[in-house]
Amino acid sequence: MTSITPACASNPLPAWAIGPFRRPVDAQPVITPDPAAQFHCPMRGRDIRWEALHTFNPAAVVRDGVIHLLYRAEDDTGAMKIGMHTSRLGLATSADGLSFKRRPSPVLFPAADDQRANEWDGGCEDPRLAETEDGNFVLTYTQWNRRVPRLAVATSRDLITWVKHGPAFAGTAYVDIASKSGAIVHRIAGGRLVAARIDGRYWMYWGEGTVFAAHSTDLLRWIPVADVAGVLTPLLPPRPGHFDSGLAEGGPQAVLTDAGIVLLYNGKNAIGDDRDPQVAAGTYAGGQALFAAHDPLRLLARMDQPFVRPERAWEASGQYAAGTTFIEGLVLHNGKWLLYYGCADSFVGVVVAER
Repeated sequence: MTSITPACASNPLPAWAIGPFRRPVDAQPVITPDPAAQFHCPMRGRDIRWEALHTFNPAAVVRDGVIHLLYRAEDDTGAMKIGMHTSRLGLATSADGLSFKRRPSPVLFPAADDQRANEWDGGCEDPRLAETEDGNFVLTYTQWNRRVPRLAVATSRDLITWVKHGPAFAGTAYVDIASKSGAIVHRIAGGRLVAARIDGRYWMYWGEGTVFAAHSTDLLRWIPVADVAGVLTPLLPPRPGHFDSGLAEGGPQAVLTDAGIVLLYNGKNAIGDDRDPQVAAGTYAGGQALFAAHDPLRLLARMDQPFVRPERAWEASGQYAAGTTFIEGLVLHNGKWLLYYGCADSFVGVVVAER
């Protein structure tokens, strides 16, 4: 795969960062809506055009040399505004990372199951994928009942059949707070990304607005990091005057490197006077931060400029008018990094970097 177009016209990356990323030649979205695809919805009790309006915000993993992409798809029910359609997760596969073949039906969706109260009618949103050492898969995603978004966990052996485990913070005081965007720390093992234990525990960066952390012994139940008063410990708050002045939100799986833990994250530019004047107001762009390898709470460095941001027409216009390169899926494939992202809440794009 050859790529020639920089993902962002910005200063060179710091030595610890992953990249630089570039867009493929003649870059186009790799996943777009399919109004013809239908699925018999157990929630509606009828056939639904489940990916008719938007396909975006993907997770990614490599299995047997093939890239598997889980993407959020919105149907054409509900009010014509963000958050008011039903979301389901579709699955697509690719040998080269650019040309994908989709399954005809979603693989994770609101159903008549024990998660009905958390997922009807908004659905299942914004996945991130983790792989365990034994080749099983752990999915973090947002359950949206149109009242409270909750970070949830599901598991699978084949990426098609999923077992829902419910809210990630079940059994804690944080189960009913708004939560989303769970990025689990991984290490590189044999050319693939595998969920990493640090001092016996798994770690996850999560949150929308400010990035927080949580830890787990089994990847299913997570304990948010908080002080003795129960106040969540902020790790990446918004920064006035920067591309993440509006909010910071976890991206794909974090990567344990020789320099430390590299977290790729999403930043929203503010709309008011606190915004970065070099980035369009309200735009979502991608940043990177470095945490200590043996202390996932200790921030070592944070990029001041985004390494990827909306520049193509299909990234800068769509359902989300200000544009997004909303990063959620990262894989190692044939010696390259492929980073998949949502484009304006409407399509899926990809940028590529040498390892």
